[in-house]
Amino acid sequence: MGAQEKLLNPTGSDRRAADSSLAPRPASLRGLTVGLLGNTKPNAEVLLSEIASELKDRYDVGEFRSYTKDYFGTPVKPDLLAQIVAECDLVVTAVGDCGSCSAATVADGILFERAGVPAVSIVSDSFLLSAGAMAQMQGFPGFEFAAVHHPVASLGEAELRDRVLAVLPDVLRIIGAQP
Repeated sequence: MGAQEKLLNPTGSDRRAADSSLAPRPASLRGLTVGLLGNTKPNAEVLLSEIASELKDRYDVGEFRSYTKDYFGTPVKPDLLAQIVAECDLVVTAVGDCGSCSAATVADGILFERAGVPAVSIVSDSFLLSAGAMAQMQGFPGFEFAAVHHPVASLGEAELRDRVLAVLPDVLRIIGAQP
């Protein structure tokens, strides 16, 4: 019998966590620090910046902190995850504009939720199956994420702004913001 080889899990997790409960939602967004986690995909940071602008104008969010992952196709690295958890009250992560980055964006949201920080993951609607499969695989089949109309990466400023305005109600609902 030959030596057994170790199988690698492409999600960045060695074992599936069984926790499928959401982090507590804030009563208000006023004064909170919101983390914006971009994934290096074109327009991810622009989309997050537009969401930040809307949240600031409508909900008097205290501060926004921007972060960028090393690679769009894998979950956030543990050291960056820990930094964001320590510095932010909630997180918006984006953008899943392909299959692997959609799955990784959802995995990021789940990691933040399990660390006690409310999170919204934003993917494009062409990759809902990839995003949903990741939630299922992570043991969190009910994890809710927001979807923008595909594509995102190739959009101009006006089209991207339209995407943000369309997805904002879902972002607010997921984080529990009251109008």
